[in-house]
Amino acid sequence: MASPDFWSDMATAQKLQRRRKRLTEDLDYLARLERLEGDARVLLEWLEAGEPVEGDLGPALQALEAHVQQAELQKMLGGEHDAANCILTINAGAGGTDSQDWAEMLLRMYLRWSDRRGFKHDITDIQAGEEAGLKSVTVLVQGEYAYGHLSAEAGVHRLVRISPFDSNARRQTAFAAVFAVPEIEDDIDIKVEEKDLRVDTYRSSGAGGQHVNVTDSAVRVTHLPSGIVVACQNERSQIRNREVAMKILKSRLYELEMSKRREKLDAVEAAKKDIAFGSQIRSYVLHPYRMVKDLRTRHETGDVDRVLDGDLDDFMKSTLVARARGTLGQPAAAEE
Repeated sequence: MASPDFWSDMATAQKLQRRRKRLTEDLDYLARLERLEGDARVLLEWLEAGEPVEGDLGPALQALEAHVQQAELQKMLGGEHDAANCILTINAGAGGTDSQDWAEMLLRMYLRWSDRRGFKHDITDIQAGEEAGLKSVTVLVQGEYAYGHLSAEAGVHRLVRISPFDSNARRQTAFAAVFAVPEIEDDIDIKVEEKDLRVDTYRSSGAGGQHVNVTDSAVRVTHLPSGIVVACQNERSQIRNREVAMKILKSRLYELEMSKRREKLDAVEAAKKDIAFGSQIRSYVLHPYRMVKDLRTRHETGDVDRVLDGDLDDFMKSTLVARARGTLGQPAAAEE
């Protein structure tokens, strides 16, 4: 960074600054851990020597434990792209209108989670349901370790409740799928040939003013070899929408390639599963009882409202811990 021509390449300079910031934060955190450990050891030695320090030792150990747990969580987020922004997509599945309403509820949940962490979020594409809710939505979540955290949410989410769309007030089960891919850096070379693309333009169906609603500014890009389809309609110009769509496409192609190299299913491969019974990772039950349960880790809570309001950290942490230990289970096929 002390090089005279450091700022000649703005993109590289900013990337290095972000990396330096993360390394500095890690070093500062390590120093705090060492200081807390040293304080606890001194208090323990005093206690063994007969000094009345019980009132100080308890809080010191609690502070050390909290910092160790946070350090363990950060270590779990040490993947190649865990620190990156996240492209989050939610698709309604089996369950008709209820599933589309459920997709909108999940969108609200993740936006609330983002707000809690101080992350920025930008809806790049949204397809409304016929009667209510959403058929699909794509959100760019921007913040440190956004992808690392949200990767724990990838999979099928199941809702059980009394349907507000059923005149007979019967219990309904609805499904929606959540996909998470990292927003890759611009310096990662992903070659996309123009001949492999089909680009369609159409009028935006969302909010945005008169311009976006009366011109064909929305863009849908289909990558023919892989079948991946991305769309963007939130920008005012067709050129800008295409730029955003291409960036999302490259991120998904990169993740697809990485999944092939790892030879295991990940968020991209999960798209091949049915969004229905037998493939869910988490159940949200509002009737006949109230409970949210992750079927991979068995972590659960009865405070459904808190979870739907974006308090997801405990579920994310349990998934990351199980993944790090290699104990992350497969979704249960038939579980309330």
